[in-house]
Amino acid sequence: ARRALRWASGRAPARGLRVSPRARIAMPSWVIDRYGSNEVLRFTRDMMFPIIHFPNEVIIKVHAASLNPIDLSMRSGYGATALNMKRDPLKLKVGETEFPITLGRDVSGVVMECGLGVSYFKPGDEVWAAIPPWKQGTLSEFVVASGNEVSFKPKCLNHTEAAALPYVGLTAWSALKQVGGLNQSNCSGKRILILGASGGVGTFAVQLMKAWDAHVTAVCSQDASTLVKKLGADDVIDYKSGNLEEQLKTLPLFDFILDNVGGSTEKWALDLLKKWSGATYVTLVTPFLINMDKLGVADGMLQTGVTVGSKTLKHLLKGVHYRWAFFMPSGPSLDEIAELVDSGKIQPVIDEVFSFSEVPKAFLKLEGGHARGKTVINVISRQ
Repeated sequence: ARRALRWASGRAPARGLRVSPRARIAMPSWVIDRYGSNEVLRFTRDMMFPIIHFPNEVIIKVHAASLNPIDLSMRSGYGATALNMKRDPLKLKVGETEFPITLGRDVSGVVMECGLGVSYFKPGDEVWAAIPPWKQGTLSEFVVASGNEVSFKPKCLNHTEAAALPYVGLTAWSALKQVGGLNQSNCSGKRILILGASGGVGTFAVQLMKAWDAHVTAVCSQDASTLVKKLGADDVIDYKSGNLEEQLKTLPLFDFILDNVGGSTEKWALDLLKKWSGATYVTLVTPFLINMDKLGVADGMLQTGVTVGSKTLKHLLKGVHYRWAFFMPSGPSLDEIAELVDSGKIQPVIDEVFSFSEVPKAFLKLEGGHARGKTVINVISRQ
């Protein structure tokens, strides 16, 4: 379908590999050489230039990127066991480390080169993508991505605005649609509760649910309530203004809960769902990566499977569905998100924009918490 759209747009498909006019072997990038706090971030002009290894890959010139909580986690080494297994599943690179690592998952930019198998993009196309965490990231002049991870940037957004959406958009899309089973045709009149509604995933989820005609109750701090109401939330609950559980118990029961907070909320949130009606709780806070870090790959996966299995069964016996959700890279999903953006139903929510030289400052901003939307990096000055 994407290819058909490509031809319908009148743009010719790429023929073979496009080679940049001047050979490049290095580029500017922010990297880490070890795990730790902010001091491990290092700027270099000598990061290896990305190479197309597979026919379906493209090289993107990064115009803007943005930060997500996973960047803080990866900087500190959280999830390293699972990510290293994904980077080198057969352990072919004996003795080598994963470093240097470039962080950053979101990109909005311009296609520079295409692999032989890429027929729906060509050099010069403006695109956006979310790069999976086992690949080199976007805090760099160029990044390589699989063609099926890439989508045409929404026409109504510039690169700075577009870079705020892919990772949080796809994370919410995974939780609400792929895992939660919600879509445009089945949300009308459903009562949706979003815990942690003022962050990147939360602000996207509020807008998506309102675009699909659901009734949205959003939980955030009082100083974010104006923003969340502006995004369309029907009810906004301040979690600091008293016992949150007691406040939510005074409301009618919910059809769906998206939990961006985790922790103690899981102990009581499922009691807010309608029983025996197909109501579903989906959490984005899971022990999958930490289990693998602590226990190793095999035992970590086993422990994770036992945990999710036992919780799913326990709650199913009480008449509600319990699910875990994760970010999933997907160009086709970004195509659908781009349509919602261009139709005015979803807009980026940006907390602050930093220049490429200010990446460590941007990390400190994210680390401080309580962001209202996304922290964006302008990799090139003109957007």
